[in-house]
Amino acid sequence: MSICIVGGSGFVGSRLISILKNFKVYNLDKRKSNFHNSISSIVDIRVETDINFSSDTNLVVLLAAEHRDDVSPSSLYYDVNVQGTKNVLTAMDKHGVKNIIFTSSVAIYGLDKINPDENHKPDPFNHYGKSKHEAELVINEWFNQNPKEKSVTIIRPTVIFGERNRGNVYNLFKQVCSGKFLMIGNGLNKKSMAYIGNVVAFIKFKIEEKELGYQVFNYADKPDFNMNELVTSIEHKMKIKVPKVSIPFWLGMTCGYFFDTLSFLSKNKLFLSSVRIKKFCATTQFNSMKAHNFFEAPYTLKEGLNKTLENEFNNQKDNDILFYSE
Repeated sequence: MSICIVGGSGFVGSRLISILKNFKVYNLDKRKSNFHNSISSIVDIRVETDINFSSDTNLVVLLAAEHRDDVSPSSLYYDVNVQGTKNVLTAMDKHGVKNIIFTSSVAIYGLDKINPDENHKPDPFNHYGKSKHEAELVINEWFNQNPKEKSVTIIRPTVIFGERNRGNVYNLFKQVCSGKFLMIGNGLNKKSMAYIGNVVAFIKFKIEEKELGYQVFNYADKPDFNMNELVTSIEHKMKIKVPKVSIPFWLGMTCGYFFDTLSFLSKNKLFLSSVRIKKFCATTQFNSMKAHNFFEAPYTLKEGLNKTLENEFNNQKDNDILFYSE
């Protein structure tokens, strides 16, 4: 089987390629790959004519996306996540490729939902979630044009963390490990999380399954931590103590709006924003029973957490090559 990873130079793609040793794999990405450059080509999926698949390609894994909280202008979410998806599907039709695995996001459900499963009504609260939902609709329409011959797997992961990632979860870990962390809110809000080693193992599992049809899966590792439990787990692993002080949600949001204003006036992206405060304090818990009914994750959530903390803060190795996922 020949597999094209679209967006394989980043955090998820690089780890995925490294475990697909029994397949012929190549990568299309707008950035060079730090680990798999010999099988990579520079491609911008916003440009339809950029996208070409090799004649023997059987499957496309579409990872490419704009997903940071602070992408500007906001139209980039739609240019990449929606139009880019359309362009990839057009190229697949041109080259006769009928199978796609697409990484969407639990962001399509919105915030503070009660453990939504795959049948929950979409209610995205930001441009990222809205654009991912629109991309799913585009893929659904493409599939329905010829459903007997095509396969679609849509994976909606929750926030992904792991070694070398420098997203919001890493920033949280770093704050806690510094001993200067302050909780915002009561810390009882639960957070579904996904360890990178399990996410790529699940994608590989679906690649090997080779099942026709249209499938949608949430992906999160269980059991979910609430914020207090997550901080305590980090304290135990790192053998530290952080101040048991919290600030009210309203005060945290006031600080977030202040930083929004500073960011707007200075035209610089700052580490704090009202969106990040809102996401931090929200319950973001998702039902991933459908995936785990037949897939056994190679790592527990606690093992993934400990591996990440060990690599990033206790025993740093080769971390000069980093990935930025959020």
